[in-house]
Amino acid sequence: ETTPDEAGAVSVPYGHVIGNEKWRGSQIAQGLQGKIKLILEDGLGLVDFHLSNRFCILYISEADLVAGSSFKRRLVRFRNASSLHGIVIVEKTQISDQYFPAVQKFIVLELGMTLLPVANQGEASQLIIQLVHEQSKDHTSNPFLHKKCSQLVEASILRTVQQIPGVGKTKALLLLQQFVSIHQLCNASVQDLELVVGQTIAQQIHAFFTQTK
Repeated sequence: ETTPDEAGAVSVPYGHVIGNEKWRGSQIAQGLQGKIKLILEDGLGLVDFHLSNRFCILYISEADLVAGSSFKRRLVRFRNASSLHGIVIVEKTQISDQYFPAVQKFIVLELGMTLLPVANQGEASQLIIQLVHEQSKDHTSNPFLHKKCSQLVEASILRTVQQIPGVGKTKALLLLQQFVSIHQLCNASVQDLELVVGQTIAQQIHAFFTQTK
C-alpha cells in the first residue's frame, strides 16, 4: 500500500493545514487556532504537517534530538520515498543546542533539505502560519513565492557552509557560485576546491565533508 509520503498526494484545501493526529492538543495546534484552519488526520505517515499539495513539514523536537538518531532514519525514509518538498523544523534550545551543528550538517548538506530552527512549539506555530500565508497569496503558480522559497533554501545552505572551519561568508558564497549544488560541493576533490579557496582551506573543507559522511 502506498503511504501519503510516498505518493505525495495529499489534497490540502486552500488556506488550510493538514496535521498529524498526534499533534491534537499540542502547543502548535493551539497556536494555529483562529489564525489558519487546521485539519487533524491519521495516516500521514512520516509527515507532521502538510502546508499544500507540494510542501510539508517534518518536526524534530528537543526530545527527538536528545533521544538519539531515530529521527535521522525518519528523514532519510521521507527523502527517499517522497516527491514533496520537505521543510524540517528543529527545536534549538539550551538542551539541544549541542546537537544542532551536526543535525544541521546532516539535514542541509547530506539530505539537501530546508532546515528552520525554532525555540519552541509556539514559535513553530507562528512559522507555519507565515509559510501558509506566503503560499496563500497566490495558490497557483507564483514565481515570487518560488523565488522566496529558493532564497530560504540558499540562506540555510549558506549558513551551514559557513560552519566549516576557515570558511567565512565570502568564501561560502564563492564556493556556492562554483559548485551549483551542495552535493557537488560535498563530492568536490581537493584540487577543485583549491581553485576557489586555496590549498589550506580546501583541505579543511574536504576533511569536514569526509568526517560527516
